[in-house]
Amino acid sequence: MDIDYTVGEVELCYKPKFKKLHKVVSSEDAYRYLLPTYKEGTICYKEYFKVLFLNQANQVLGYTLISEGGITDTTVDVRVILQAALLTNSVALILAHNHPSGSMKPSRQDMEITKQVKEAARLMRITVTDHLILTDAGYYSFADEGEL
Repeated sequence: MDIDYTVGEVELCYKPKFKKLHKVVSSEDAYRYLLPTYKEGTICYKEYFKVLFLNQANQVLGYTLISEGGITDTTVDVRVILQAALLTNSVALILAHNHPSGSMKPSRQDMEITKQVKEAARLMRITVTDHLILTDAGYYSFADEGEL
């Protein structure tokens, strides 16, 4: 009996786009990097969940939009975050989302998704260094507040 055990081939490729990488050494650095990624007027419109990908030297490899939601929430798939982290060769992540209400206080759901991503990333030896809640007036840092 001849059985063919071949499977489809997956090819991975990483092509960095930046020659000079921005270094993130504080939550304020991350906030300053992420704030311009929101088109004018959108940070107060609806929720967007983004992830900042970092290398070993805490330099920004890039960022991506994970989900776009409504006025009060957005759905976040941990697998999509980890997939992007692995494809960018990231060793650290900064999670970020905005609160259209302007409140910088984390919700129960914010705490839960942070915990889920942190636990899943740890298995891949990827560190979640912070989770920022952004508003047009400022930000809340889970790391600065001892929530990580």
